[in-house]
Amino acid sequence: MDKEPTEEDLVFVTESLGRKPEGLFTVVVRDELDNPRVIRNDPLLANGRPMPTLYWLVDPLIRSKIGTLESQGGVKKAEKECDSNSIKEAHKRYSKERDLRVPDSYTGPKPSGGVGGTRKGVKCLHAHYAWFLAGGKDPVGAWVDKALKETK
Repeated sequence: MDKEPTEEDLVFVTESLGRKPEGLFTVVVRDELDNPRVIRNDPLLANGRPMPTLYWLVDPLIRSKIGTLESQGGVKKAEKECDSNSIKEAHKRYSKERDLRVPDSYTGPKPSGGVGGTRKGVKCLHAHYAWFLAGGKDPVGAWVDKALKETK
């Protein structure tokens, strides 16, 4: 269930990102200690700049594990092992979900791309996994989940 961030959430997310978030967000997934694990960003920042990344992984431990996975060639492995049409369809679903959050009255530049702002393939395992944890049907996120479980 989406939850507006508390002051504690804002401190946690700021520490996790190493900077204060630029836009509004809600907490969509929490860990067992009730800390934010995944946040959902508004598609537009306060200044109107588009925010293509709807779901953001803010759990420092999981982010570190995925960083290790990426450094070991995880992006290329995921692209090779996941069906390219499934990835393409996931990008379309993600984009549609994000774009539905842009107010109808908004006339400025809009976010583009799919998961993590990419238009095709795999760019960032963190973004795919964040959406997967938030309930998104993401084949790359599912691949990351399996890879993380295999490395325990």
